Amino acid sequence: MKTSDFDYELPDELIAKYPLKNRDDSRLLTFVNNQIKHGFIKDFLSYISSKDLIVFNKSSVIPARLFGHKETGGRVEVFLERLLDGNRAIVQLKSSTKISPHQIIFFNYAGKTFRTSVVSKQDAFYETAWEENPADLFLTFGTTPLPPYLNREAEPADKERYQNLYADPTKKLSVAAPTAGLHFSEYLLDAITEAGIATEHVYLHVGSGTFKPVKVENIEEHKMHSEFIEVTSSTVAKIKAVKAAGGKVIAVGTTTLRALETVFQSDVESYRGETDIFIYPGFKFQAVDLLLTNFHQPKSSLLMLVSAFVGYSTMKKIYAEALDKHYRFLSYGDAMLLEKA
Repeated sequence: MKTSDFDYELPDELIAKYPLKNRDDSRLLTFVNNQIKHGFIKDFLSYISSKDLIVFNKSSVIPARLFGHKETGGRVEVFLERLLDGNRAIVQLKSSTKISPHQIIFFNYAGKTFRTSVVSKQDAFYETAWEENPADLFLTFGTTPLPPYLNREAEPADKERYQNLYADPTKKLSVAAPTAGLHFSEYLLDAITEAGIATEHVYLHVGSGTFKPVKVENIEEHKMHSEFIEVTSSTVAKIKAVKAAGGKVIAVGTTTLRALETVFQSDVESYRGETDIFIYPGFKFQAVDLLLTNFHQPKSSLLMLVSAFVGYSTMKKIYAEALDKHYRFLSYGDAMLLEKA
C-alpha cells in the first residue's frame, strides 16, 4: 500500500488545541460488532466484562524542552529524545543558524549556567555530552513537550493535563504522552476497580518519532523509530490466562498495543529492550482484541496501525464519520474504541 492511501483532510478547527475541562468529558466513537456508535468516554466500561483485561502504558512524561543559547548569543531550543549513560543524551536542536560539530550550548537557569556540547549527528538527532546529569536539568527546568501540531507554547495547566493520572512518576522517560490514557479520570479508574475488572501495565517510553510522518510512498519501506519497552512475565501470563478463559485484552493506546504485540509476536515470557515494530495492513495481531485510541494524523504510522487493526475500508469509514460528526482530533482530542477485525 502507499502512504497516499492514508491521507485525509483534517480541518484545523478539529485539532484539539486544549484539553476539555474534565478528562472524562471526551466523546467516544465505538466500532464494536461491526457497528459505529457515538457516546462518551464514560461509556467505555459498558463494552468491558469482568473476565476481560485492561492494559495501560504507565510511562510518564519528562519535561523534555530546554532553551539555551550559543556562545554568540543565538537561541537554541533543545528537545530531549532519549537519555543515555554517562551524562549523555540524544536530542533535537532548533536554531536559527547551523549547529556546528562540537558546538557548546549554554543554559541559564536559577542563577546558574549549565553546558552541553554536540558530539555527533545522525539524521535529525544530535548526541550531546553534558557537564552534569541531564535528567536532573530537564526534570527541574524543562517545559512540557506539547506535540508540534498544537502550534502553541506549553502553559502551566499542561504540566498536569499532559500526563496520565496513573503514570509512574519514577519512569519519567517519555517525551510525548501516551494520550489514550488522558481520558481516564479518577472516577473512571475507580469504576474499573469497583467493577472488578483486572488491569495490567507495560512501559513504552515514547520518543519524538511518534510524530514523524511516513515520507516514503511505499509504506513497507518505512523504518520505525526505536523505543524502549518493558513487559513483565506476570503481565504476559495474565494475558494468556485471560485469552484462554475467553476474555478480551483491551490496550489503552497504540503504545500499549505495540509493546504487547512486540512480545506476543515472538512468544517470549517477558521482554525488556528496544522495539521498532511497524504495524500496517496485513499484520497478524496475537495479543490485543480491543484498542482505545485517539484520532491520528494523516499519513501517520499510527493511522496505518488502526487500519491494520480494523481493516482499511473500515478505517476510512470511521474517520469519515468522525470528521462528519466533528470529533476532536489528536492528542487532546476525543477517543475511539475499536474491535479487532
